[in-house]
Formats: sequence, C-alpha cells, structure tokens
Amino acid sequence: MKFCPACGAPVVLRKPQDDHRERYICTACAAIHYQNPRMIVGTIPEWQDGRILLCLRAIEPRRGLWTLPAGFMENDETTWQGAARETLEEANARVQVHELFGLYNMAYINQVHLLFRATLLDLDFSPGVESVEVKLFGEEEIPWEQLAFRPVRHTLENYFADRKRGQFTLHSGDLAPPVRSA
Repeated sequence: MKFCPACGAPVVLRKPQDDHRERYICTACAAIHYQNPRMIVGTIPEWQDGRILLCLRAIEPRRGLWTLPAGFMENDETTWQGAARETLEEANARVQVHELFGLYNMAYINQVHLLFRATLLDLDFSPGVESVEVKLFGEEEIPWEQLAFRPVRHTLENYFADRKRGQFTLHSGDLAPPVRSA
C-alpha cells in the first residue's frame, strides 16, 4: 500500500501506539489501515448417490486442475451464503449448505479456507465463468493428482474417511507453505 484510501496521501509502515504490529498509517489524516486474512468459502456438494461435484478451473491460479467450488467471501454475506454463492457462480449448482466440515489456516498467504458439507438440490449444473467443466465424481474416480489446492485434497480425504466411518466431524489445521524441491 502506498497511498491512503481515505484521503490519497502517502502512507508509512510503523507500529501505532499500543499495537504490536506494523500497520500502514496515513501521513496526512493518520488513518490506520489494517490488513486482514482473506476468507475462502466453499462447499463439498454431494449428490444423492454419494458423488461429489468438482470444477475444472478456467482461471489462474491452478488453471486446468480440479477443485471444489469455492472462492473469496464478500462483505455483507455470511460464510454459508458465500459458500452457496461460490457454488452457484462456479458450477451453476444450487445447494443446501450444511455444517462446517473443514477449516484450514494458511497464514503464509493470509488465507483461511472454510469448506461446508452441502447437498446438491438437482442435477441442473454447468460450468460457470471460472470453470471449464463441472462433473460428479465417485471416491474412486477423484482425479487426486490433478487437484488444484491442498485444502481441497485434505477436505476430500477427510470427507471420504468420515463417510466410511458414518460420522462427520470438523477437521481443522494449519497448512505450512508447500515444500519446493530444488
């Protein structure tokens, strides 16, 4: 951030009084600009026969790979509303959103991923503007090596394990940056 969104003056990075972090502070109006993690909300849309709806990404990041329908939460919506909206936008799919199933902190990229169990209301779905293809997959058909994001992989692995056990529980954790091979 270089300029104050409130007045347009330059900002500086320093610790405000009684704070423990550096913040962008306006040099003219003294407004403190807090930056907070982005919330990613989405669903695990399941059809009556147990198959899960996945989207083939048409956009970066991770274009050409499969994911659960999810995206950035908007202001003025609940996490459930955001998850349903993202499912509609990415897969033109209508869902009934259920309980929170997965919560993954990804502090290294300032994101928190919230994934909810959901039931597809019908089979009338199609690719949205961010998807090339949408398709129902049984557990044995999931394209594991072509999944776009680690939270999606963790969520699906936990989902199928819980479903086999007959009891769904909340799964959460902190995901560290991926290890890059040299």
